[in-house]
Amino acid sequence: MKAKHVIVALSALAQESRLAVYRALVEAGRSGLSAGKIGERTGISPSSLSFHLKELSHAGLVSARPEGRFIFYTANFATMNELLSFLTENCCSGDSCATDPERCTTEERTS
Repeated sequence: MKAKHVIVALSALAQESRLAVYRALVEAGRSGLSAGKIGERTGISPSSLSFHLKELSHAGLVSARPEGRFIFYTANFATMNELLSFLTENCCSGDSCATDPERCTTEERTS
């Protein structure tokens, strides 16, 4: 993932309503949620929700698919994983933290 795409994705998530929408979609999993359900779960009005979904979609974090009269939104897990990989690429001086994630946080606190 290129730095430009990382900045766009992080910028999209750096807003309370969009972060709430994205977390609701991650929680919903691959089946996603209709715009109405997202609004119910987050308390965001339909006009605001449309704007926030557009921003998340522009950042590649959300995908939309029509089903009958509804549009279902799904978190783009591939983009999320690319973003996390970019952020942790050089974690612990290149050593894997997967086997001992506490090692990194403990060393950070003592340094």
